[in-house]
Amino acid sequence: MLADSKVMELDGQPAPPDVVQALGLTNYGHFTSMRVEDGRVRGLSLHLERLVRDCRALFAADLDPDRVRRLVADAVRGRSGAFVVRVTVFDPSLDLGHPGATLTPRIGITFRPAAAAALPPLRLGSRQYRRDLPAVKHVGLFGPLRERRAAQLAGYDDALLVSREQVLEGPTWNIGLYDGQSVVWPDGEVLPGVTMTLLQQRQPHKTVPVYVDALDAFQAAFATNTSIGIRPIRAIDKVEFQVDHPIYEVLRAAYAAVQLDSLG
Repeated sequence: MLADSKVMELDGQPAPPDVVQALGLTNYGHFTSMRVEDGRVRGLSLHLERLVRDCRALFAADLDPDRVRRLVADAVRGRSGAFVVRVTVFDPSLDLGHPGATLTPRIGITFRPAAAAALPPLRLGSRQYRRDLPAVKHVGLFGPLRERRAAQLAGYDDALLVSREQVLEGPTWNIGLYDGQSVVWPDGEVLPGVTMTLLQQRQPHKTVPVYVDALDAFQAAFATNTSIGIRPIRAIDKVEFQVDHPIYEVLRAAYAAVQLDSLG
């Protein structure tokens, strides 16, 4: 079990400090974050598929999803309630001068408290930025966090990343909107989020380009990721949305109905 005194488990064992240091210094790898509720995870298969897919993309290596599942189950055994587990795949031996060498990805596991069940609606400031390699959930968070910081310094809660005025995603979440008839997911180069995918599988929707200058055509907007579930958006720049729109309850009910998979 991953005790509070351990910063990280690496392949099922306490990670030595130099391993954690290596991850911070090289910043090359990928991860997924899973909300665990009493030993169960919503969308577990999607999280595992992401890890396998991204490992091939970054390391040209195959990752055993069953092994990942066992390591996570062992790491959180004995913990109750809700919390977030992060599985990071990286190679501590990566040499900054020779990243083209053969790499051996390893599995790091950490956890943190889960977000509150109901978070206040967000006010977003649009920022011109597209994440590097958007389809991969990689550890390179400098750019997105810089845009989040800039938005917060400007008085917003978070940033909305846009490219050539086309809406993309948040720094660490996907965005969905409601036009009065259907849920709309912006079409573009974005991370295929697990929560977004689960909602798409269970809720009628369409995926089309969405532009900043057309946001006033939507009645509601929301952010989604594993940690926050579905969080209403109050405003994007000067465009206001309904934070008490019935669509939120429809989406929350659809998400709550997703069966949680056991890690064991």
